[in-house]
Amino acid sequence: MKIVSYNVNGLRSALSKGLLDWVAEAQPDVLCLQEIKASREAMDVSGFEKLGYHAYLHPAQKPGYSGVATFTKVEPKAVVHGCGQSCYDDEGRVLRLDFEEVSVLNTYMPSGTSGLERQAFKVEWLHFFRDYVAKLRADGSTPPLLIGGDFNCCQTAIDLHNPKANQNSPGYTPEERQWFADFLADGLVDTFRHHHGDATGHYSWWSYRAGSRGRNVGWRLDHWLADSTLQPRLTGAGLLPDVVHSDHCPAWMEVL
Repeated sequence: MKIVSYNVNGLRSALSKGLLDWVAEAQPDVLCLQEIKASREAMDVSGFEKLGYHAYLHPAQKPGYSGVATFTKVEPKAVVHGCGQSCYDDEGRVLRLDFEEVSVLNTYMPSGTSGLERQAFKVEWLHFFRDYVAKLRADGSTPPLLIGGDFNCCQTAIDLHNPKANQNSPGYTPEERQWFADFLADGLVDTFRHHHGDATGHYSWWSYRAGSRGRNVGWRLDHWLADSTLQPRLTGAGLLPDVVHSDHCPAWMEVL
């Protein structure tokens, strides 16, 4: 199973830039999109359906904001929209699809970049999400988790181009780094690092300013984490910086 996560920064915008052509070529089994910025009613998903995908959307209540969507060639056993907490579900933060042997959890985490209030909201979300995942993993009815999406967080200094200048920037604050370390210690594997070790210069988001993408001045904000029980079945993971429909690039993983 090849699974891709991609923050498209507006699904209609990405479609206008040739997203469907890329999907037709890449042929992921499951495609998790974040920041779709549209409801199902406002979004034409027929192009994905013609490519053989089942479409599931969890948009934000606010038009043109946030939201996640998952497209899958294999019909899931169960689909869960949201996490049961209205302040997050109203923003379209979580969509989970359960298959026979794995559960794919698509998430778009808050960024915290618009001010102190939203950063505080983000930190509350991080702690909620860790508890939410722990409960899912303890629930015998949920298959082992694959958690993918735009986490809006970097783990360590090698995950962004200029860590010294961003010690307290949203996405790399000490509290967020500690949260990420604790989250992985709960029994999750960073699939990218599992396959690439401490390789540097690998990013998934670049500012539109100052030619950042061309100079590879970026951050690795998009991740695939796997339940540690799946580690023997992880066969590949990586980023696709040459795929350009957004200020992010796709993050992919493969699991047997």
